[in-house]
Amino acid sequence: MTEPLVPEQGLIREADVAIETAEVSEPPRPRASTAVLVLATIAVVTVAWVAQGVVLPILLAIFLSLVGNPIIRAMRKLFIPRALAAILVVAGGLTLTGVLVAQLIEPAKEWAHDVPRQVTRLTPKIKALIKPVQDANRVAENIAQAAGSTASTAQKPMVVKASAEEDKVISLATTPKHLSQVFSVILLTLFFMIFGENVQRHAIDLLPSWRKKKVTVDILQAIEREMSRYVMTISLINVLLGLAIALGLHFIAQMTIQEALLWGTMAALLNFAPYVGPAIGVVIMLVVGFIQEDQLWPALLPAGIYLALHTLEGQIITPIVLGKRLAISPLILMVALLVFGTGWGIVGLLLAVPLLACVKIVMSKIEGMEGWARLLE
Repeated sequence: MTEPLVPEQGLIREADVAIETAEVSEPPRPRASTAVLVLATIAVVTVAWVAQGVVLPILLAIFLSLVGNPIIRAMRKLFIPRALAAILVVAGGLTLTGVLVAQLIEPAKEWAHDVPRQVTRLTPKIKALIKPVQDANRVAENIAQAAGSTASTAQKPMVVKASAEEDKVISLATTPKHLSQVFSVILLTLFFMIFGENVQRHAIDLLPSWRKKKVTVDILQAIEREMSRYVMTISLINVLLGLAIALGLHFIAQMTIQEALLWGTMAALLNFAPYVGPAIGVVIMLVVGFIQEDQLWPALLPAGIYLALHTLEGQIITPIVLGKRLAISPLILMVALLVFGTGWGIVGLLLAVPLLACVKIVMSKIEGMEGWARLLE
């Protein structure tokens, strides 16, 4: 996805204007039946799930190119060639990512190494907090033990666990695949930034009529304009939110700057998945608090900082900045998060909102589907 597509840029040739008058009397195109639409939707979903190894890198590259397109436009105004601007944007993004990873790798390793021991320390604290519930359930446990069960004497099924050496072999075998996927996303992002405009122009030239070209250009303009604005804005908001959470954890919860930056980065990434991401972040902050603190209120402090700042961002800042043009029903959004998260994992959660917003934009531009677009609001 690239700069907004307008007829003046050559997407609709002047010669096609004459066709407009000839198409005034064009009979209305036949509407597809509901059954056909349902079958087509099922087919698209099935193909997207089966071919996710190909589909996901392309969608993720389009998403990243939308983040960089506003920067490229600003550089184009400084008479920097598009190819050079795209290379600079991608190189700058990789540099920032490398610097951030270098800062986070040590605290992340420490937490990954200490997780078993920290969980062992966390168990007695949780037991102390739920002791009243355990006392209430002890009677039921005694009754169950007294009654006995023939199933308890049954032989337990054998569980085969992979050894540490086998885990290392599996990790080494999958590493080249992950690296190739990352490289593919980076390369596709660069190509979308450089050549996306030409591909769109030539694709629109294939359309047979002026009216279809005009509708397609309108849709592409709306998607480019709204999605670039949304992705860039929400990315900036999430970065500022992560920075605010990191500062709060450092100065209020007395975490080290590297550790606070680790959890702030996690919060920024999780916030791309509405509802689900922040809920996971609060749970993680609760676990971190109970691991590091012995008292109840200091243990709740990291989760409280996370929840307070996220509430401020989600209920006040983001609605004011983005407005209601891309507002989506929470029910529809939760269904989309469930579907995309189940089918595509973490990447699906990241892409659920942009894809749903694109669907809403397309429906609002197609005659006869405005009602479906309003259904998503």
